[in-house]
This record gives sequence, structure tokens and C-alpha cells, in this order.
Amino acid sequence: MDEFARAVEDGLKLSKRLVLPGGVPPPRPPAGMERTVLAASAAGPDPRLLPTAPTAYAVVTDPGAVDTPDVPSYQPYVYGRLDPPALIPLQMKEVDLAVDCTLDTAHVTLRARWWLHCITRSRECDVRIVVPMGEQGSILGAEVTIGRRSYNTQVIEVEDNTVENHGQIQSGGLLKPQLFFLTMPQVEGGADIYATFRWSQKLLFDNGRFSVDIPFRFPYFVNPLPKVFMKREKIQLTVNSGFSKEVLLQGTSHPLKEKGRQGDKLSFLHEAVVENWSSKDFNFSYSVYSADLSGGVLVQPATLRDYDDRDSFCIFLLPGSGNRKVFRKAVVFIVDTSGSMQGKPLENVKDAVSSALSELVQGDYFNIITFNDELHSFSSCLEQVNEKAIASATDWMNSNFVAEGGTDIMHSLSEAMALLSSVHDALPQIYLMTDGSVDDEHNICQTMKTEIINKGSKSPRISTFGLGSHCNHYFLRMLASIGKGHYDAALETASIESRILKWFGRASSTIVANISIDAITCLDDFEVDSEYIPDISAKSPFCVSGKYHGKFPDTVIAKGYLADMKEISIELKVQHLKEIPLDKVLATQQISLLTSKAWLSADKQLERKVIKLSIQNSVPSEYTEMVLLQTNLDKADAKQKVKQKLKGRKGPDEARIPLHGLKLGFGDRDATRRNLTTGFGDERPPEKSVIMRKASGCCSQLADCFCCMCCIKACNRMNDQCAIVLAQICAALSCLGCYECCSEVCCGGSES
Repeated sequence: MDEFARAVEDGLKLSKRLVLPGGVPPPRPPAGMERTVLAASAAGPDPRLLPTAPTAYAVVTDPGAVDTPDVPSYQPYVYGRLDPPALIPLQMKEVDLAVDCTLDTAHVTLRARWWLHCITRSRECDVRIVVPMGEQGSILGAEVTIGRRSYNTQVIEVEDNTVENHGQIQSGGLLKPQLFFLTMPQVEGGADIYATFRWSQKLLFDNGRFSVDIPFRFPYFVNPLPKVFMKREKIQLTVNSGFSKEVLLQGTSHPLKEKGRQGDKLSFLHEAVVENWSSKDFNFSYSVYSADLSGGVLVQPATLRDYDDRDSFCIFLLPGSGNRKVFRKAVVFIVDTSGSMQGKPLENVKDAVSSALSELVQGDYFNIITFNDELHSFSSCLEQVNEKAIASATDWMNSNFVAEGGTDIMHSLSEAMALLSSVHDALPQIYLMTDGSVDDEHNICQTMKTEIINKGSKSPRISTFGLGSHCNHYFLRMLASIGKGHYDAALETASIESRILKWFGRASSTIVANISIDAITCLDDFEVDSEYIPDISAKSPFCVSGKYHGKFPDTVIAKGYLADMKEISIELKVQHLKEIPLDKVLATQQISLLTSKAWLSADKQLERKVIKLSIQNSVPSEYTEMVLLQTNLDKADAKQKVKQKLKGRKGPDEARIPLHGLKLGFGDRDATRRNLTTGFGDERPPEKSVIMRKASGCCSQLADCFCCMCCIKACNRMNDQCAIVLAQICAALSCLGCYECCSEVCCGGSES
């Protein structure tokens, strides 16, 4: 993302050419910020220039096109091209945020309007809209309208020659995890851009409290002049807990007013004219009152458009605030130390394991295994948790966490199972962390499945964590499902430690194990999306979904065992849903689980189910493609186009452009064998930013600055063309109030 921040930095410098109506300069940064930005830019791109709210940018390759659309300032022309292009943040006129929280998922709809305020009306440029999403954000759709052109996303089945791949990787997709973007080409200066984006994200859960956190911090430079535009901000929020329990409000970042309560559904609204757009993320938190384990069974009949003719169910449980005792643990950490883990990934994993060890308590047991081509163990047996043992383990990790060699997962899993085979007074748990994909993944799953069936209720729980994009995340998800454990991943280096600790916290906080549901015996057909029913954790909601034929009784009994091995029965009331769109709430989770099943079984029917579920709910999958449809409304009837889209056909003036980065894939075994370390989207080779290039013979070492402290250096000679260009740039800079601009000529040249 350094390149992105650098491009925005260049765009902000370019925007100083603008003179708004009435001779007013563009909005200035808060006091002291400009000096801080300049100091930060000397050391590299300022991370504050990355988008922290939905933002539109003008993609500028020709600096001569930068001017106010309505009142040209007739500035001296600037020659040259920007390579890579500069990104000028556009001023925003309107914003409307709608959030619908249901069970453990939030569906977000954002509508906004920007205007291309920095390009003269006689010129055009591309416009890029970037939308940061929250926790485990998954894009569901987008619509953009510019004049008589419209752009819509659509999920389609992947077929040969169906998608037109124009090689336009900059057209749209993910810049990085949770950062979606679209690029609209050739937008005329002064045009209004209307956009709607929809995505889903997971609610955060901590100590019985749900919270939704949405990036909503708009930088100062997207605020239009108050005398020109009135800024109206609107936020709508609904909460549907799914339980007949009291919802307790815990906090909100924006002044929401309660508008209504209907059963367990609440609605809130904030609408006001504001001086500046929101400068803080939108956050809302609430809890569902329960002194102990509570929940319900939500059922919904199948519809004609469903991928499966069976009805849907979801068993949802909250751990409550009863402070149930957590199981004693016997844990084995299995850490990939192959050559591809070198550097920050392995360092972050080591720090995370050290922190996890400190969370174990007296009475727990532990061991650590590292694997590459060989296997190394901290101890030949499980060690009791105490200060001395943890200190020794930390020293051992400092010496033995060395990235080298290949990847052999099966051997380490077998060793961990053997270590845990003698555990009787604690819950055995395996924590596998890897960044690679191996040839025997199917065999690993089948072997572990057989082991777990043979060991029964005393089998170890297997939790898995994937690092980067080279590992097979569907293998890891499937292995965790077989092992009744938890799966998580980090696709960015910076998030490794925090995500591992959250993952470990959920997996190590089991309060009820070996869950069984009595409804299975009452129904004609009962299928759970996950391979096995997981345990209940004190740090996360319990959610199991699936399909069934038959009739649920009015109440369902869930049984399990507590940490003291006493049996517990939880009575769950069955609710027949009408307002909650259960299929949309569960779609992302179901697609991931069914894709894992399809990968393991190579079942084409399961793949067809995933395809239908993906298209039905507009959620991208491994077997579908999200594309951007561009429609020229001047040349075709809009109603006819809607019919064509519903039938999956293109109109005569439509183009399908694939969006990139929305799939995880099934691992990269070749990259794993070669120990490539570029599996993280944030680890790319550094790219030198060359801001201006002229024709052959012209000086190529022009500085990447357009304002104060600009120094333009010529190389070892200056020809007449260079002199003309330098004179024109200095003239333009002087018009902008840049009095410290200079140009130096090396090797006997003259100064001006």
C-alpha cells in the first residue's frame, strides 16, 4: 500500500493548483498536520493517506488537466505524464450509511455522491472508488452511476469465454483484505458520481457484548466548501438479535436516536447537517441480557429460488455472563518454520505463541513442535505450566524458530496426536499454524478423521491458522471442522499476532464440550454445514447451520459436558422466522464450509450447490466470478437490460470486466515448494515512483514534488527541451506561491 499512499500524496500536491469559486483555495489541513505530513513523507509515504472511509479519487496521468471545472484559473500549462498516476481525493457531497445487525453478522449499505472537482470540464480522467470494510468484510455488490453510464456488479458462474478478461486488473477487486475498489474510466471533469456499495461483516464479540465497527473517518480534504454545498449525514441502524431477550445498549460513536422497538428488533437514526464529515469510525455495541447459556433455533422454509429444496435452520447460542468454568487444557502448538516463513511472519508467530503461553494457567499442559523438512519438539512429553517451563519454552523458541527447509504437516500432526494420547484430566488441543500448501492434504484430513472417530469424545480438538495466500485455506477450514476446533487466518503481516491471539482465545476457552442435538432423531433429514458440531466457547457465539426435512418440535434440547464433566441440558425454543433473511445472514459461512466439503470430496453436486448459493446471495465463491457490468443507458432501453441481466445475458452495449482478488484459491503448492515469501498482499517488491517523464533526450530525474521545497535536478547535461520544461514548471510553481523552487544543473550547467 506504500504505492497507493505515495500516489495520494502526489495527488494532494497537485490539488494545490486548484482555485475554487471566489478565488478560495482548497480546504487546508488541521493546524500542525501539514508539517507532520511533510516530516513523515521524508521517511516514506504517510499511512494516514490510506483510505479510512469510502473515498473516491481522480486518477491523474496528465497534470495539465487539473483545474477547477467551472471557473478555470488559466494556470501555466504543465508538460509531462505521471507514471504511476497521482490520486486526487474527490470532495464528497452526500453520505448515507445503513447497518442491519442480525445474529453475529452486519449487512452494510453505503450510498455516497462525489463530484470530479479537480479536472477541467473539457478533459476526462478515470475515477477510482475505494471502500474499506470491517471485520471479515465480504463485498456483496456495487452500483455506480455517472451521467448516462451505469456500472453494476454481478456474480456469475465461471465458464469458458464467459468473462471478458481485458487484462484490466485495475478495474476493480481487492487492493488488500477488506479494501474493495472500482475504477470507472473516462469521467468528464465536473461530473457527479453516485455510488452504492453493499457488504457483510462479522460483529465483534467480547465479554458478552456485540459490536459493529465500520471505517467512517473522512479526511479533511474531502470536505467541500460549506458556502457551496450543504453536507447532510445520515446513519440508520437496526438490531435484530434473534432472541426473545432484552437488548441492552452499551455505546455508540455517533448521536443515534432510538426510533422504534418491535419485539427483539430495534431501529435507530441519526440525520443532521454537519460542518465536516465524520472524523471517527462508526461503532455501535449492545448485549443480549442472559445470566447463563441461552439461545434458540431459527428455522426458515425453503423458497423457489433456494439452491436446496430442504428448509434451513440455525442453532445460535450465547455463552452468557454466568462465568462458566473453562476446561483445563493440554495444548500442543505446531508451528511451520519452513523457509517461506522467514522474517516478520515467523517473528510475529513467535511473539503470539509467547503471549498465548502466558495465558495458560496452573494445571494446564503444553508442548511446542516446529516443522519443516524435519520435526523438532520443545520437550519429549507434555510439560506442566509454570514460570520455569514457560521461560524455558521462550528461550527454546528464540533458538529454534529458524526459517529453513520445506513443509511436512502430516508428521507433526501425528506427533502431536501421540503426545496427547495419554491425557485424561484435560481437554487435548492442537494449534496448527502454517503458510504452505502440501500434496497430502486430502490424506491428512482422512487420517485425522479416522483418528478422531476412533478416540471418540476424548479426541484432540484441532484448530488451524493460515498465514498468507499460499496455504490452502479450505484444507485448514476442513481440518478444523473435522477436529471440532476453530479456523482463522491472517492475510497481512501486520495482523498476524493480533489474529492468532484472538483465535487462541476462542479455541482455548471451551466451557461446554461434546454437544449433541436431540432434534436429529425427530427429523426425516438433518444435515449440518460443518463436519461436526463444535464445542461452546466463552469468547464467541455458537452458530451451527444446515438443512433439514421434517418438522421441528417446539423446543429442542442441546446437551453437552461441563469442565467438571457434569452433563448440561440447554432448552432452545424454535422460532419460525418471517422478517430475518436467514439465507443472507448465513450465506458467507455456508459457502466457505460447503466449498471445503466440495474440495475434500471432489463432489460436483456440492460445487453446484455452492454456485447456486453464491449467485443467489451475490457472494463470490471459488466457482463463481464477480464482474463489473458497464451499461450505456443512451443506446438501449433500461428495462430490456434488466431482463437481460436477470437471464445472465449481456446487452449489446454491456461489457463484463472481471474483478480481481476476491478468491482465496486452493493453495499454491509450487510456491510452497519454492519457499516463496510473497504470500502476503502487503509484501511486494519496492517500486520507485517516477512522477514525470518526457520524450527521449529529456532529463528523467525530475523530482516528485509540485509545491514548496521543490528541487528539480537535471542529470549530467541539459538540452533545450529540458530547459523549456523546467522553465514552464517553475512558472507554474511560482503561480502557486512556491518561492523556494530551484533547479540545479550538474557538470557546468547554469542555475535559474
